[in-house]
Amino acid sequence: MANTMTTHTVLVTGVTGYIGGRLVPLLLEAGQRVRVMARDLTRLEGRSWLEQVEMVSGDVLQPDTLDKALEGIEVAYYLIHSMRGGENFHERDIQAARNFGVAAQRQGVKRIIYLGGLGEDESNLSEHLRSRQQTGDALREAGIPVTEFRAGVIVGSGSLSFEMIRYLTERVPVMICPRWVYTRIQPIGIRETLDYLVSALATPESTGRIIEIGGAEVITYRDMMLGYAKARYLRRFMIPVPLLTPRLSSYWVHWVTPIPADIARPLIEGLRNEVIVRDSSAREIFPNIQPVSFDVAVSRALDKL
Repeated sequence: MANTMTTHTVLVTGVTGYIGGRLVPLLLEAGQRVRVMARDLTRLEGRSWLEQVEMVSGDVLQPDTLDKALEGIEVAYYLIHSMRGGENFHERDIQAARNFGVAAQRQGVKRIIYLGGLGEDESNLSEHLRSRQQTGDALREAGIPVTEFRAGVIVGSGSLSFEMIRYLTERVPVMICPRWVYTRIQPIGIRETLDYLVSALATPESTGRIIEIGGAEVITYRDMMLGYAKARYLRRFMIPVPLLTPRLSSYWVHWVTPIPADIARPLIEGLRNEVIVRDSSAREIFPNIQPVSFDVAVSRALDKL
């Protein structure tokens, strides 16, 4: 990839998060000039790639900090998404994206690449999933071409959705489960997710597109938990209970896993929505990326744990 890809000056936001922190070394390997932005740069201490990047402090909710971060940038990766800090997280997400888009337009950024969430626009989307899609809309308001990848559950060690499934399966032999365990999903491996994000730089056909990405199969959350249990040689039993509300489910997740209830609740409310790929354009635009099955993605994730 590094031999054929044009070199760009790239900004990566959200580098203290799961995706951003893994994306940076791949961009460097592909020969890109990388600048990273974070509110608190001390949180990046210990990263192996620090000496190879330019670091700048910036906060998407403080617009006056963004011009310095975006100056001279050709392509910006927007990987910021809040879930904590009160009921209005979706409003902050949208305002943050607007601030970023305006500053990017002012600094002459040519393109934004954003990782959002799957879910049919016209369906009864949860606030969490709707905010992911509205964030993409807010980024586009400034007029800069946005490549918006939409993914569901990302399978990898450190992914919040996957870690929730992992902890529940590891710690509860008999699970009293709400009806969302039967929701259809199309989980994607972290390796393929990052491949899409990096490959977009060398794929002009992806510019200005909404691209749905997923794994090789459509399964349910029940399948995912039982598949994880099989990979770990665990015997697990699941008893569905239709009256377990998202609020009660979030407390249950909080008691059983390290995930706080205020993060678990918006996440769980989104589990009622099917998150599956309905547009095959990813295969046409990126024919060299071959999504793998959930079992393969889990095996890779367990190798990293």
